[in-house]
Amino acid sequence: MKAITFNLLAWVMLPIMDGFAKYLSTDLPVLQITWARYFFTVAFTLPIMFLFFRQKLVWTDKPKLQLIRGLILLCANISFFYAISIISLAKALTLAFIAPLIVTAFSPIFLGERVGFRRWSAVILGFIGSLVVIRPGFVEINLASIAALWTGIMYGFYLIITRKLSTSDNPLLTLLLTGIVGAIIVSTVMPFVWVKPTFNQWSMMAAIGIFACIGHLFIILSLKYADASKLAPFSYFEIITNIIIGYYIFGDFPDNWTFLGLFIIVLSGIYISRRGSIVRKLK
Repeated sequence: MKAITFNLLAWVMLPIMDGFAKYLSTDLPVLQITWARYFFTVAFTLPIMFLFFRQKLVWTDKPKLQLIRGLILLCANISFFYAISIISLAKALTLAFIAPLIVTAFSPIFLGERVGFRRWSAVILGFIGSLVVIRPGFVEINLASIAALWTGIMYGFYLIITRKLSTSDNPLLTLLLTGIVGAIIVSTVMPFVWVKPTFNQWSMMAAIGIFACIGHLFIILSLKYADASKLAPFSYFEIITNIIIGYYIFGDFPDNWTFLGLFIIVLSGIYISRRGSIVRKLK
């Protein structure tokens, strides 16, 4: 029960971060919002790590893989923040939910895992769900929708690398290094895009980092009590918080096509997760 509670709390915290990012995107550049997400996350995470988890912070044996992981997540965050600056939170997140499908599709190549006919069918079904949301040929495809899909693709590869690192590196170290990599890289472009924030905007920028920090710490705590495969379906709870924030703060509510696409993608993702658990038990 602890694992589920912590996991659900994470999926309440992280959409709040997205809500602040969307609100700020009307006045601040996407790259500056991304910088705030990384800078303040590291600022809040670093003291917690050294105060409570110092003994677990053993240096990585795979620094190149950690760097690649950080770069991929940075690209995913930039794409997602750009997407939600133009389209609704719910639509962007629905399209980004293709990440588990990407993991399944590429795990035979990068993880050496066997994917059977049933899971391949679920991947194809999930892709059809994303097409239902975008509806190419029926509505104009905008760059924001493509960015949201790209977020899901990048996050899928991020999850694959996370799996590879999970056998050698402590997850707390991985979390910290990912934040540091993103903060350093995005800081290099800040002099070229910086817009002076107001006090309220500084507060919201800090809040993005706080909620990102709290959300990821809840994920780590949940994984302490249960396997990732068992918790994977609960990540779809994020869409509920997302829809609530989108409706009450921004006046956005998903249309029927988005709900249909979401249902298809979530159904295929849950099936892949459950089928993967069954296959692992049979080994």
